[in-house]
Formats: sequence, structure tokens, C-alpha cells
Amino acid sequence: MEPEGSTEGQGANLAQSAASKLSQMGERTKQLGNVIQDPERQKRIILVIVCIALLLDNMLYMVIVPIIPDYLEGLQKAADHAHAVAPHTNSTNSTVRKVAEGNFDLQIGVLFASKAIVQLLVNPLSGTFIDRVGYDIPLFIGLNVMFLSTLIFAFAENYATLFLARSMQGLGSAFADTSGIALIADRYTEEKARSKALGIALAFISFGSLVAPPFGGVLYEFAGKRVPFLILACICLIDGVFCLTVLKPFSNKERENMPVGTPIYKLMIDPYIAVVAGALIICNIPLAFLEPTIANWMEETMHSSQWEIGMTWFPAFFPHVLGVYLTVKLAEKYPHLQWFYGAIGMVFIGASSCTVPACKNFGQLMIPLCGICFGIAFVDTALLPTLGFLVDVRHVSVYGSVYAIADISYCVAYALGPVAAGQIVHNLGFVQLNLGMGLANVLYAPALLLLKNVTQMKPSFSERNMLLEDGPTGLYDTIKMEQREKKRKGLCTTIDENGIETFAQRSFSEEESSGGEYA
Repeated sequence: MEPEGSTEGQGANLAQSAASKLSQMGERTKQLGNVIQDPERQKRIILVIVCIALLLDNMLYMVIVPIIPDYLEGLQKAADHAHAVAPHTNSTNSTVRKVAEGNFDLQIGVLFASKAIVQLLVNPLSGTFIDRVGYDIPLFIGLNVMFLSTLIFAFAENYATLFLARSMQGLGSAFADTSGIALIADRYTEEKARSKALGIALAFISFGSLVAPPFGGVLYEFAGKRVPFLILACICLIDGVFCLTVLKPFSNKERENMPVGTPIYKLMIDPYIAVVAGALIICNIPLAFLEPTIANWMEETMHSSQWEIGMTWFPAFFPHVLGVYLTVKLAEKYPHLQWFYGAIGMVFIGASSCTVPACKNFGQLMIPLCGICFGIAFVDTALLPTLGFLVDVRHVSVYGSVYAIADISYCVAYALGPVAAGQIVHNLGFVQLNLGMGLANVLYAPALLLLKNVTQMKPSFSERNMLLEDGPTGLYDTIKMEQREKKRKGLCTTIDENGIETFAQRSFSEEESSGGEYA
């Protein structure tokens, strides 16, 4: 009887220990949930999720540069060999082969441009969709589509499948990139914090674009085509799980109270937004047009090796990050000069683009390429927050459509680049291409003077709260409005950065005294 009693006692002890462990796990999960739901920490987690999504998108955009041309060339040689050993080899087969070789560069250009073209077509729709349903669901959709696209890239074995994967990436980017940038603008409503957060996101974009070619080239050479894409797919899957856990896109009730954003066509005809969009197009043209043409030029003029061609853009990452950092710091001290920082960036880009053809070796070439990326950092970091401010002041504070316009601006440059750059070099020459791009940037820089008075239009946060009396202008303003309805007569409620509701007596002297902070 004693063994049975001891067995029962051990079973009871095991049950108790299991129950205590489960309760401890439950408490830890609850504590983790509370940490995640803390508004300030949630903002940082959201920034990490968006930055990883932007990093993945730009790595997938550029990782194919050293992989796909060589891979397609190998497929072409295999097809040629199959034709050669076929029993009925004749002149027809050789003609087919010559046509394929003649169209090879065009095929590569169309494949590279297909992502930007699809993104360009989808962005107007995705911007409107984001404004209607919020930022979290489109971000989750975009991550899922990018995950599928990356898997298709890994296992694609012909041109048609690669083209499908590249086009799907454009579809995913139209949702993930736009909603991610808009989500940052929506959560970081304070001027300095928004500029800093968008600057961090731009640094991840730059890192993804510039580190991807060496990352893909090394793994492709030593581990095969699938490995770099499978690594990116795993990171994308992890980011999607984080998005599902933290943002809870399908259980968010806030979107029911979301205001109707300004239609995208109305934003496009806003003269201030149009000036910013034009600057984003012009400043990205040198990068978009040099990426598909500079390798051949280096081979012809410098007789560069493959490692030099592969490392062409990587050193430019560091001045790009430096440019982002300097712009954020300058914007903190002199926020009224955002237009000036953008103009300086365009002059840098123009001067650097004009000096590219004068370079005689790889070391010299690094200097103007670093100058181009340094200038792009200035333009992007100064003008992307300006788009958010323009929407706050002149329209409804819903950011999906306005950042869809920014994404469209990038896509115009990157859709034209792989298709048009080669033709321009063939017809006019590499020197004329660079001089034209540089001149366009220098001539457009004075147009940013039109943004000089934007800061005078920016209301302070106290003024923005007063405007809520006439109606909410954004997702979080809507929630604040509902919580203040009952207290309108003498007290107003606000929500501080820690998510705590506070009460303050509303007086015009207070508003006026704090209103000068952003003037």
C-alpha cells in the first residue's frame, strides 16, 4: 500500500508544480502584454517592425542585382546547349537563340522595373485602402505578400516565375511600405520625434539597398540561389508574427472611429505636396539610372573586376546615414529650414552626378557616389516629415494617401531607370546622362523655396487640441475627442505619452503661451 500512496503523492506534487509553472507563465505573459500595450514602448516596437519591413523590401529589391543576370544567363546557356544537342538542330534554332541573346538586356531591365511599375499602379489604391481601414491590416497584408514573393524567388527556375515573384514584391511593397511610413507618422505626432523616427526608417532603407548586393553575391556564389531568399523569407515571417502579436490588426476597434482622409487626387493637386513629390522624383533619378548602367561603364572605362562592381554602392551607406543624422539634428535646432536642407541635398546630388563621368578608377568613383547618397539622405529626411505636417495643417490627419504619393514618386524614378537608362546611354552617352541628371537636380532646388512658409502654417499641439472642438482630424484625435465630449463645459481631457488621462482647465492665455513653441 505504501508504494501506491507514494505514487499518488508524487502525482499530486507533479500536478501542483505544473499548475504553479502554468500560473507563472500566465503572469509573465500578462506582464509582457502590459509592457507591449504601454503606449511609449509600443511606439518603439512598432518602429522596429516597420524598419524591419522596409529593410526586407529594399534588400529583396537589390539582392537580385548580382544573382538574377548570372542565373538567367546560365538558364540561357542550358537552353542553347539543349538546342545544340537536339536531333533536329537547324537554322531556326540558331535564330531563336540569337533573338534571345539580343533581348537579354531588355529582359533584365523589364524584370528589374516590374516591381516599381506594379507598385506605381497599386499605390493610389493602397493609399485609399489604408485611409479607410487603418495602418495595421495593410502592413500585415504587405508582409504576407512579400513573404510569398521571397519564397517564389527562392524556388523559381524560369523567367516567367521570376517575373511573377518580382511583380508580387511590388504589390506587397505598395501596402507594407506606405502603411509602415504612415503608421510612424500617425504614432509620432510631435515634430522632433517624427523626424527622428522617419530618419531611422530611412537609415534602414539605405542599409537594405546597399548591403543587399554583396550579401546576395557572396551567398549566391558559396551557397546557391535559394539561400539568400530563404533567409529573407524567415526574417519576413518573424516580422509578420511580431506585427500580428503587437498590433493585433484583426481585433483593433479604433478603426471604427477613424475619420475619412482626404482623397489622394486632392492631395496630388495641393501645390506644396506636388513640390515635395517632384523633389523626391528628381533626387532619386541619379541613383535609379546609375544602378543599371554603371557596371557596364566601369567595365569599359576602368576594366573593373567583379568585386569592385559588386562593392560600388556599399561605401555610400555611411554618408547616407551621416546625412540622415545631420538632417535630424539640424531639424531639431532649426525646424523652419527643412526646405533649405532639401535644397542643399539636391545641389549635392547634382554636383556629384556631374562628376561621376570624370572618375578614372574605383577609388575616385566612390566620392561622387557617396555624395549622391549623402544628398538623397538630406532630401528624404527633410521632406518626408514635411508631407506629414502638410497633411496635418491643410488636410485631415490621415497619412495613407500622402505617403502613397511619396512612394509613387520613388517608383516613377525606379520604374524608368532600368528601362530608360540603357537607351539614353546608347543614344546619347553616359556623360550626357549624368550631366542631364545633375542639371535637373540643381535647377529644381530653388523650387523648394515654395515650402519656406510651411512652418508658419504648422499649429502647435495646444492649437490642434482646440481645433478638436470643431471635429477630429486623425485617428488618435478622434479617440481624444470622444473622451472629451462629456467634459466640454469647463475641463478638457488629454492623453499624455504614457497613456494616462489628465484634466486641464482650458484657457486662451495658456494656448497662446504654448502656441509660440513651434512658430
